[in-house]
Amino acid sequence: MCCCVVLVVGCTVKAEREDSVMPHVKWDNPIEAGKYLVTVTGCNDCHTDGYLMTGGNIPEENWLMGSALGWQGPWGTTYPTNLRLRVQEWDEQTWVNTLKNRKDLPPMPWMNVNKMSEKDMRSVYAYVKSLGPKGEHVPNAVAPGVEPKTPYLSMFPQNMPVAID
Repeated sequence: MCCCVVLVVGCTVKAEREDSVMPHVKWDNPIEAGKYLVTVTGCNDCHTDGYLMTGGNIPEENWLMGSALGWQGPWGTTYPTNLRLRVQEWDEQTWVNTLKNRKDLPPMPWMNVNKMSEKDMRSVYAYVKSLGPKGEHVPNAVAPGVEPKTPYLSMFPQNMPVAID
């Protein structure tokens, strides 16, 4: 049998801000941290036209300009936002509030983005802002049952098993 006793003398417990204890990327430069996060979290996969099809071989100067390639599913058709223009329209706190609280249409994984640390959200903002404005706004979302006027990828489930009663 093993017994462990810990004696703590003169210990002071300090309340810390939630973000200081949340996991986050540690980097001296928030812009570099943001670039890393954009790269490894897959932001370019949708928000950079052609990124997936070229195996990521898109110059950084063309990253995050959104896409007119729609993602269609039961929710309608959505388009990846031009983040380069979005950060020009929003201040940093609006960006953070949106990433923390937004619940919107697929395929954007809002349920995961909402869990990002505030420090990382601010780093992504700093990086995207550093790229400067470029490109055009993407089309607005299209309601379910309405045929989009742009190319789109279908995300409707196919060949689903039939439930047997």
